[in-house]
Amino acid sequence: MAAKITGSVVDISPSGDLITDLTAERLVGIGHSEETKIVVDDEFETFGIYGPEHQQPEMTLIAILEDGQPLRLHLVSDSASMMLGVKKGAPVQVH
Repeated sequence: MAAKITGSVVDISPSGDLITDLTAERLVGIGHSEETKIVVDDEFETFGIYGPEHQQPEMTLIAILEDGQPLRLHLVSDSASMMLGVKKGAPVQVH
């Protein structure tokens, strides 16, 4: 059975990104490939964990993990929080 890590949205960035409490240390053992599934608020899902230099198309929900930063969910060219209606405290699952 694949590993499953749970966390939550702990902050919203000024641009509307969903900042989680999931750090690189907590995600050890979870792959970053396109098969990695991230679910936020038990409703919205995306696949893969990317770096900040992703090449994903506009209006795509992606998970970004940068060195020293927690996992964040980003809607390319828009506010993930506003478009999805996700607030602080929403659950996040990575598996």
